[in-house]
Amino acid sequence: MIEELLPASVVTVEAYGDEEPAGTALYPEEEAVVARAVGKRRREFAVVRSCARRAMDKLGVPPQPILPGERGAPLWPAGLVGSMTHCDGYCAAALVRAVDLASLGIDAEPHQTLPDGVLPAVALPAEAERLRRLAGEHPGVHWDRLLFSAKESVYKAWFPLTGKWLDFTEADIDVFTDPGDQRGGGFRARLLVPGPWVGDRQLDGFEGRWTVRRGLVATAVSVPHT
Repeated sequence: MIEELLPASVVTVEAYGDEEPAGTALYPEEEAVVARAVGKRRREFAVVRSCARRAMDKLGVPPQPILPGERGAPLWPAGLVGSMTHCDGYCAAALVRAVDLASLGIDAEPHQTLPDGVLPAVALPAEAERLRRLAGEHPGVHWDRLLFSAKESVYKAWFPLTGKWLDFTEADIDVFTDPGDQRGGGFRARLLVPGPWVGDRQLDGFEGRWTVRRGLVATAVSVPHT
């Protein structure tokens, strides 16, 4: 699912359901991070890292601990760029060599309406108006959850480039469907704060892709080099 949203240079590994795939044992350093966590948190932490290590293997990188750094962002081995996501019944990791992409971000959410009160906290007035229009045109998609997921992917792509927080209201996201496909499409995120520099170019936004499948909404952002 995620791989269809990203360039061919990106390696993705996914895990569905509640079963723990082989290779989910944590390194001692990782175990210490979740030593006091509840069972669900421990399982997702382990499974998503298993996905990431399998992706490393596909890129010829030896398996190693993946520790959370500042604001929980994963600390990847030198030379790699990546992102991870997990929600009920799904975990995924996406990795690429740093020479191929400057950054990337992925997110997956249950394809359900956001809890009451969340949308006003994450959506700008213009975004909310566009969501109302999309809901009238394509009622089979939970556009509020898709917007939330897209903002998560944008943040995950933003943070490695800046080391700074990006508030939900600091990016204006315009979501669109692909012609003839109401369950997939793209989005454009216009940054409302100064963007990061990639090479000799300062970014003013990000572009991403989305899909709805198997009870999930998934989004992904890839940032090319200049």
